[in-house]
Amino acid sequence: MQNRFIKNIIFLLFLNLLVKPFWYFGIDLEVQNRLGDALYGQYLSIFNFSYLFYILLDLGITNFNSRNIASDNKMLSKHFAGLAEIKLLLGICYAIVIFAVGYLNGFREGYQLKMLFWCGLNQILLSFVLFLRSNMQGLLLFKADSFLSVFDRVLAILLMSLVLWSGWFSLGHFNVVWFLQVQTLAYLCTIALALFLVLKHVEHLSFKINFKFFKEILVQSLPFALLVLLMSIYSRIEPFLLERLLDDQGVQAGIYGRAYRLFDAGNNISNLFAIMLLPMFTASLKNEKELTNLVKTSFNVMVAMTGIVMVMCVVYRQEIMQLVTRVAEGESEAEYLLRVGQYAKVFPILMGSFFCLSTTYVFGTLLTANGSLKQLNLVAATGVVINILLNLIVIPRFQSVGAAFTSLCVQFLTAFAQYLLCKKIFKLKLGTGYWMHLLLFLGSVALCSWLVKMPQWNWMISFAVGFAINLGLIFVTRLLSIKEIVSLIIPAEKK
Repeated sequence: MQNRFIKNIIFLLFLNLLVKPFWYFGIDLEVQNRLGDALYGQYLSIFNFSYLFYILLDLGITNFNSRNIASDNKMLSKHFAGLAEIKLLLGICYAIVIFAVGYLNGFREGYQLKMLFWCGLNQILLSFVLFLRSNMQGLLLFKADSFLSVFDRVLAILLMSLVLWSGWFSLGHFNVVWFLQVQTLAYLCTIALALFLVLKHVEHLSFKINFKFFKEILVQSLPFALLVLLMSIYSRIEPFLLERLLDDQGVQAGIYGRAYRLFDAGNNISNLFAIMLLPMFTASLKNEKELTNLVKTSFNVMVAMTGIVMVMCVVYRQEIMQLVTRVAEGESEAEYLLRVGQYAKVFPILMGSFFCLSTTYVFGTLLTANGSLKQLNLVAATGVVINILLNLIVIPRFQSVGAAFTSLCVQFLTAFAQYLLCKKIFKLKLGTGYWMHLLLFLGSVALCSWLVKMPQWNWMISFAVGFAINLGLIFVTRLLSIKEIVSLIIPAEKK
């Protein structure tokens, strides 16, 4: 069973690596290029605002449903219709909340409300997709679930490609609502397919909401739901605050958004790693030696993956930002380079934030597996307070650079706090030698990346050469061995 689960994670990772990069750097980037930083910044502010309240759409139902059906497949027929009705009620409550809070925060213009409507609707539809997928996961239909995980993005890519490049649409009037409506259509098609697959396994439907049952789920999942809400706030609130605190029509939020794109893409991949680790940590909690080894190996893998990405993005920050930025109509070369320079100031700071956030997918997942949600919520709540207070101070003066710095500080502090909690609760023996070993690896990667960039090669060639050498440094510095990587992929009893 565990071997089957790990294989699904690898397949899921492969599909996401195949599809998501094109979405982020093909479609989403092209949309920002056509809209401009100001309008895209307004969209990003409203999108992230709608995401802050996403947990109201779920309240732990998806996670509960997956575990419930996995324990007894008959629970699918017993609870599916009732849970679907509860999801619908939660969707209505969510819509009321985001429009009420949005209105109080200044989203009152017609175009802003239109964007908020479509962003909110897409969040509701996405929550239904994830709910339907939880049924597939509970039935152990892993391949079907993996395909559904990217089906909406594949459809959206195809539809947006027609809108952007077919010549069938007048792009002189292109607006962000088209972008949101395409996603809506993709989500609706995915829901239809997922519903078809799920209903094939449902023997009968009983449309009766069991409020007592819902209350039990809510009580069990409320700490986890609170954690998700708090982490969403301190991880995604910067574009919203930039757009609200600065009177620049969303320009600085757009600058932040262009630099944030790679952060978000990498975070989606790191999050899949946490999905793999959760059941493995849970199974190892009673064996101190095995748990320590698993923590070391998984943390080493995370540092290796994200450390190389972070360092190379810092070294090649100017070149990467030029790659994803094109000259605007009527823009001089000097104005273009000045604009790229603004992106390049924000980008490396956010990649440091990405590195810190990724480490929480090891220590935070370990605490989740142990049920230490009270401690995690306390850390997350502290992160929210620090984030908002610091942003209120730095954004008016340092704008998008200040927001990125706040993100880095908060992600570092929450990651360090989670590590200290794990060290105390699990008596982890990660001594000075271990941390010096990690610093040696990161230092070697930084030195290698800098030296390879010095010759006057094409930067893409030097980037590729540097990336290949840095991968070799993982084994040269003995951060990881082939045996350790295999231990994460193949369970011990299968080897």
